[in-house]
Amino acid sequence: MRVIVDGASKVYADRAGHSVRALEGVDLTVESEEFAAVLGPSGCGKSTLLNLIAGLLTPSAGAIWLDGELPAGRTATAMVFQEFALFPWRTAQANVEFGLEELGVPAAERARRARMFIELTGLAGFETRYPHQLSGGMRQRVGIARALAVEPAILLMDEPFSALDAQTRQLMQEELLAIWGRTRQTIVYVTHNIQEAVYMADRVIVLSRRPGHVLAEVKIELPRPREERMLGEPTFVASVERIWSLIREQAAEALRDGVA
Repeated sequence: MRVIVDGASKVYADRAGHSVRALEGVDLTVESEEFAAVLGPSGCGKSTLLNLIAGLLTPSAGAIWLDGELPAGRTATAMVFQEFALFPWRTAQANVEFGLEELGVPAAERARRARMFIELTGLAGFETRYPHQLSGGMRQRVGIARALAVEPAILLMDEPFSALDAQTRQLMQEELLAIWGRTRQTIVYVTHNIQEAVYMADRVIVLSRRPGHVLAEVKIELPRPREERMLGEPTFVASVERIWSLIREQAAEALRDGVA
């Protein structure tokens, strides 16, 4: 299933009642089974765009739609948030089952599907642990397993690893890439980290400072599967430098405006 964003804009009203243009005239397409990263300076509307795709917000102008047939019993989108967003009173297994409960999936099938994605995300043996008994990386794996369990056509991820330490973040990037390699779900991945975007994505969509619009789309020519050794390869370095050259002045202007 493809994501099509056609001239989408979003205007908010701030606390004083003044209009704030978060996005303006965004045009982009994310292809089926593509891993697309969205990147830009602070305040550029990355998360707003993700919420529009998820249907959590309505565009002020333009249109967003999902193109393709949705198989019976599957949801169109699921979101993995920056915060772990787990229910503290539920075990890992019960957290993963939550979306399936909302869909009315029978208990036995819920448990089976939850166990499958718990194993897929490397959480086997931790099903009965509560969030406070899990490390940050493991809590985020629970969030990913919960999103995958409803088998969405499109997985939306809003800076899911930004709260993790550097070592855990690298391991979780590798884990997500392995999961994506097995499931081939369409992924739209919001990040502010250029190296992360280049390492993980097929294509990086670069947004301008607010109001955000598409500055460029950079195709990443690194082969798959991605490996950590690629971080020093000329193709990786050149892609990072190109993207930074696109957003450097944008980020500086956002900082001067007090957005960052």
